[in-house]
Amino acid sequence: MADGTLNKKAIFSDGTADFVSPCEPRVYETVTIRCRVGKDEAEYVKAMVDEVPYIMHLEKSTEYFDIYAVSFPLEDHPVSYYFRVETAKETLICNRQGVVSDVNPYFNFCLIPGFHTPDWAKGAVMYQIFVDRFYNGDKTNDVVDDEYTYIDEHVTQVRDWNKMPASMGVREFYGGDLQGVMDKLDYLQDLGVEVLYLNPIFVSPSNHKYDTQDYDYIDPHYGVIVEDGGDVLAADDRENAHATKYIKRVVNMKNLEASNAFFAKFVEEVHRRGMKVILDGVFNHCGSFNKWLDREKIYDKDESYEKGAFLQEDSPYHDFFYFYPDGSWPDNTHYDSWWGNDTLPKLNYEGSERLEQYIHGVARKWVASPYCIDGWRLDVAADLGHTLEYNHKFWKEFREAVKRENPEAIILAEHYGDPSAWLDGTQWDTVMNYDAFMEPISWFLTGMEKHSDARRSDLRGNAAAFFASMTDYGARFTTPSALVAMNELSNHDHSRFLTRTNHVVGRTAFAGPQAANYGVNLAVMRQAVLMQMTWVGAPTIYYGDEAGVCGWTDPDNRRSYPWGKEDHELIRFHKEMIRIHKDYEVFSTGSLLYLHAENNLIGYGRFSEKEQAFVLVQVEGEEREVEVDVWRLGVANGCRMACMMYTCQEGFDMAARMCRVENGKVKVEIGKNGAVLWKTLSM
Repeated sequence: MADGTLNKKAIFSDGTADFVSPCEPRVYETVTIRCRVGKDEAEYVKAMVDEVPYIMHLEKSTEYFDIYAVSFPLEDHPVSYYFRVETAKETLICNRQGVVSDVNPYFNFCLIPGFHTPDWAKGAVMYQIFVDRFYNGDKTNDVVDDEYTYIDEHVTQVRDWNKMPASMGVREFYGGDLQGVMDKLDYLQDLGVEVLYLNPIFVSPSNHKYDTQDYDYIDPHYGVIVEDGGDVLAADDRENAHATKYIKRVVNMKNLEASNAFFAKFVEEVHRRGMKVILDGVFNHCGSFNKWLDREKIYDKDESYEKGAFLQEDSPYHDFFYFYPDGSWPDNTHYDSWWGNDTLPKLNYEGSERLEQYIHGVARKWVASPYCIDGWRLDVAADLGHTLEYNHKFWKEFREAVKRENPEAIILAEHYGDPSAWLDGTQWDTVMNYDAFMEPISWFLTGMEKHSDARRSDLRGNAAAFFASMTDYGARFTTPSALVAMNELSNHDHSRFLTRTNHVVGRTAFAGPQAANYGVNLAVMRQAVLMQMTWVGAPTIYYGDEAGVCGWTDPDNRRSYPWGKEDHELIRFHKEMIRIHKDYEVFSTGSLLYLHAENNLIGYGRFSEKEQAFVLVQVEGEEREVEVDVWRLGVANGCRMACMMYTCQEGFDMAARMCRVENGKVKVEIGKNGAVLWKTLSM
């Protein structure tokens, strides 16, 4: 500005390609970083690289901005930096918070030489499938009534696909399988899905399969049963050693090998269609059915298997588990388990180097030929061992093993809280983005906690709190991790987002499943989806969200996909938003800038040198006109912008709406519970 003050709204930088080149530099490579400031305003722009000042040079100027740049060689360690924008009158700091007055190292930009996340995953549209509830493609592999017992009760076969899950429904099976997913690939491809994330599919006795029985094989109930037979349990029998039908199905090597072969063909078909596959790796704990423990005595009579550690002290798998001193054999129940659940024995990595190497071998096996999966989602990854030091060591070695086999495989972890220590370039690529996506969006649009266990009316429509959360938690990611972060609205652990729109605190055990369907607001769902498809990261749809499935937190969130009863209008909305997301690169790799914040209304932009777009979202409120400072996105005066999507309480449309930028601004309409997406038109 002419008076020597700086326009804070003009100053910007981040880790995208317009501001860092190359944006994923190699070790010892020269990197160029840039900072944008208001045109003809700054006297000096300095890059503070590990607190060493670099004077930046004016690289180019545009209608609104001066772009300053500086280049320097990297070494083999992370580099922290921020910018000082100076005039004779004032100095401002630019970091991951935006423009501030003081330095806070927590919010410095960071470059990690040699850290690369897969390009295919950046902004990729993912689709999470809870396999048992998606589609039954092969009825010959269905779990049958009384096939075995699980947590002291017999398993059951659900014959009514539309039945609501029971409160303790871990032992009821709907029959969904990999053939079912295969049968619906046309649907998923038409929807626009690019990546399939499958909840666990290895041999396991539960329908959720987070209690692995055998890491080496796909569960034949999801795969192929070529040899069947044996008996189910009698009504009063709880001994799985007598469950000969189950044993025949999941221990017989012909069934196991056939299921693995089927899975290889499944992945091949997914790849042929241009899509990817991510598997769920549950390596923190296994299950009491696991062949290494064999608490259920499923493997005991098969001489091709070694004795389990539950059965005898000298089992070769003894050190795979931690047994307390007060236990004794045979049938030693005194072992460490996940949160005290004896059906989930914790794996004892610190006590067994052989176990560690075995799991690393499992990680390599499934990313290698003939299976060729495209990555791992890691369950409760930070709690793997008993010490933080060991956990970091394990995941470094895990990464080396996986990336050596397939450098473009993604390693994506479940994690709550600050993930930065794990995203240092040597361990995980990214995380399930609870803190910097799912949680803030849920609070802002619904005022509901992601389990539907709490309501906060003070956070609903609170623009300041929303942007503060996004900034604070987003600062924990470097750009390579942020661009591939899994952005979900719902998943198998949390209530369905559509249910949260009714603002009711509840769980199926005391509220009943039908209460999750009452009073939901599809307009709010559309707002959430529009934000999901335009925010930084990989938008991930939990199966059925696109079809209008409701549900409290687990197990109610694991309802069957409503084939024949879908909300086709909601599906159409998802398809259109996915198409927009995929058509414009800016939504996958562009910069993000907050544009507008007031009570019940937010606005943000996505921009690059080639493309610019903005989003407005209004919680409640009547139809109104909003003025947007699009000059901050680099949109030139006279440029035309078009509305790509308009949503409101009544529905959505993509009718032609256009405007022209005047004095760096546009005025657009937004409706009640509405969201709008506008984009510049190509010149």
